[in-house]
Order: sequence, then C-alpha cells, then structure tokens
Amino acid sequence: MISEPELDGDTSYESTEVLTEERAPRPPGPRRPWLWALGGAVVASAVWGGALYAVQRGEEPGPDLGGYTSVLREEELCELAKLKALGGILGKRNVDGNGPVMDEPAISEASCSAGFGPEEASQTVEVRYTLHKVIDPAHEFEAKARQAGILRRIDGIGEQAWFDDASGQGGTLWILDGQAEIELSLYWQVPYDESGNPIDDAVEQPDLSGIDVPMSQDALALMAALKK
Repeated sequence: MISEPELDGDTSYESTEVLTEERAPRPPGPRRPWLWALGGAVVASAVWGGALYAVQRGEEPGPDLGGYTSVLREEELCELAKLKALGGILGKRNVDGNGPVMDEPAISEASCSAGFGPEEASQTVEVRYTLHKVIDPAHEFEAKARQAGILRRIDGIGEQAWFDDASGQGGTLWILDGQAEIELSLYWQVPYDESGNPIDDAVEQPDLSGIDVPMSQDALALMAALKK
C-alpha cells in the first residue's frame, strides 16, 4: 500500500514550485527621435509661417524703426527742420537749398541747407537725415563720429549725440536715435571780393559759443517731426 508522503516522513515534495516570477525592470532607453523631429518641425513651421505672412503683406522682416519714416520729397526735410532756436541766434532765415533724396528698401537719405542772417555774410545750417532699414548703425556710429573730430558727447538726445565746435567757427551735432542718424552742421560764411579774397572786416563775426544748445533744441524738434 502506497502511503501518504507526509506520513512516511518523505520530504522530497516540500519544495514549492514558483509558477510566476517578477521580472526586473528594463533600463530606460533613448527617447524616440521622432518626438524631437516633430518639435523642431513645429518651431521651423512657425518661423517660416511668420516670414511668409510678412512677405505676403509686402513687408520684409527688419529692425524696429522707432516711428521714423522716410523723406520722399526733396523739399520735405527743410520743411520739417524749422530750426527756430538757431534762427533766434543767427537771424532771419533767408534761403533754403534742397539736396537729393534716396529711398531704398535698405536705407533712406535726405539733406538740405538753410541760410540765416544777412546775405553778404550768412550762416548756413546743413541738415542730413539717414534712416537705416536693415543694418544696426550703432556698431560704427561712435567710431565714425570720432574720426570726423566730433569729440564732446551731449546727453539727453537720442541714444548717442556728439558735438564739435569747429574751433568757434560753427559746429556739428551728430545724433544716433535707434535706426536714425541726424546731423546738423553750422558754417559761418565770410564774404569775398571780386578776386576771391575774403573780406574779414566787412561783417563782424558772430559769437557762436554755446551754439550747441539751440542746435540741440532744433534737433529734438526735428526728431519728433520725422516720427509723424
């Protein structure tokens, strides 16, 4: 008779068979590359879409012009440059000269001149306006100003402003305001005789010391007018 194993003391069946076994977790693998590709494609699509929108509207993406606009007519710059503060020092404004105008997608330039005082020995103010529509002029502005001999810095006008008094014979004020460059230059014209020699005693030379103050006032007024 076959007896029950536990009754006979046989322990060969005491070990328990493991039917299920918990597997060790797998180490994390690399991220799926298509997720990164999808993210890059979304960003690229947004950038491209923005550029396409600008092109469709006839606009080229560029720097913020800060409200400055192009001068389109030759007489427009002298109309905007009232130069009232300088007129109070130099006398009546008598004649204007209009320079060429250039308006291109990358740059806009205009210039003009205005005469003050008696015609036989007038003071002339030249005005130049440059609007950079693509490049940033700040990188080279100070270097150009120093090269031209404009050494004294004027605070409170645009981002940078430099002045040179021309040894008392006038002066030049050079201003950078964002993408716009504005230059005002004052010259005292000595009268000449028929042979082309200067007549030094014909007209008393005006005192132009401190001329940077009215010149700065007129520059600020012109900057505001160019933004309208």
